[in-house]
Amino acid sequence: MSARPTTARGTRTRATILAAATDVFAKHGYHDASVARITERAGVGQGTFYLYFDTKLSVFEEVVRDLNSRVRRAMFTASSEEDDRLAAERAGFAAFFRFTAENPALYRIMRQAEFVASDVLHIHYETIARGYTSGLRAAQASGEVAADLDPEAVAWALMGVGELVGMRWVMRERDADEPGPPRSPEHGLPEKILDSVMAVVERGLRPPEDPASTSTDSQGETP
Repeated sequence: MSARPTTARGTRTRATILAAATDVFAKHGYHDASVARITERAGVGQGTFYLYFDTKLSVFEEVVRDLNSRVRRAMFTASSEEDDRLAAERAGFAAFFRFTAENPALYRIMRQAEFVASDVLHIHYETIARGYTSGLRAAQASGEVAADLDPEAVAWALMGVGELVGMRWVMRERDADEPGPPRSPEHGLPEKILDSVMAVVERGLRPPEDPASTSTDSQGETP
C-alpha cells in the first residue's frame, strides 16, 4: 500500500520518489533495484520513503499505475482535439508513440510487471481497453466506424498494433541506436511508418460505402 500526502510539500516529495523509482526500475530492473537506490536517486532519506510507500513492491505497483494514467491522458488529450474518429485515431497513435519515445520506462517496466505485479499489469491493459472500447462504440453509433465490428476486439487489436510498432520503431531503434529514417518529433517514429500503420487502421475501421449511394452519385454525374 502507499499513503497519499496531505500537504503540497508531501505531494511534491511523493512525486519525486515516484519519478526516481521509475528511473531506477527502468535502468536496473525490479530485482536489482532497491529502496536505497531509489532514495539516493530521489535525494531523500529511507525514512521519508516509508512515509509514502510500505515496500519496494508497493512503489513499483504505483509506478505502473502512474505510467498508465500518464499515457492514457496523453492519448486522450491528443485524440480529443479531433472531431473525426479516424483523425482521432491517428492523433491517439501519434501521442502514444511520442509518449513512448519520451518515456522508454513504459515498455521496460510493463515487461517487468508481467512477472512482478501481474494483477496491476492486467488493470493497466483493461483500463486502456475499456476507454478505447467506449470510444469505438460511440463512433459506431455516429456512423464513423463500421457497425459490424466488435468494439472490444478491435480495441485490443489496435492496442497490439500500437505496442508492437512502438517496440520496433521507437524502442528498438532507441536502444540499439539503429540507423533509419529520421523520426518526427511530433510522434516519435518515421512519418512513413505512421502513414502505413494508419492506412491499415483507417481501412479496417471505415464503414463500407453505401452501394445505393454510390450508384446514385454515378448516375448523377455528367458524361
